[in-house]
Amino acid sequence: MKAQHCAVAIAAGLALTLTWFAYAGQKPRSAAPIYGVTLPAGYRDWPLVAPAQEAAPFDELRVVVGNPTAMRAYRKNVRPFPDGTVLVKLAWKREPSPDFASASVSGSATTVQVMVKDSKRYASSGGWGYGRFVGGQPVDEAQHRTCHACHASRVKDRDYVFTHYAP
Repeated sequence: MKAQHCAVAIAAGLALTLTWFAYAGQKPRSAAPIYGVTLPAGYRDWPLVAPAQEAAPFDELRVVVGNPTAMRAYRKNVRPFPDGTVLVKLAWKREPSPDFASASVSGSATTVQVMVKDSKRYASSGGWGYGRFVGGQPVDEAQHRTCHACHASRVKDRDYVFTHYAP
């Protein structure tokens, strides 16, 4: 009898978990290699930090969004960013607008990149952990090895963050 109750409890827990993910519109997320960063829940609803247009060879439209901690730091010009800051960059291929000849629109999605500030966990990378995702899945370790090196070589003096706040 106890085995039946245990099996029912496990099945109910699994059903509840799967229902929660379905309700949330998201499936369980894989962690990026090296840093263990995942796609944060609800990031598509976060406020805009700034847009950008990336020239060739990428030819992308990009936006950076921030969690509440990031937005407070941007608005109050707090640097270095406090622990708990999360920045997410979404990128799409740039395509000509079918409705307006001189305009561009977002085409297919390319990557979602995440930066998480945790000065203790990521002490060896300036306090930041990085994740790069394609189709909701993290890219390989080799690509993740380039993240901090790129930020450190260009924007170390800005707490490793490229994006300026666009009020």
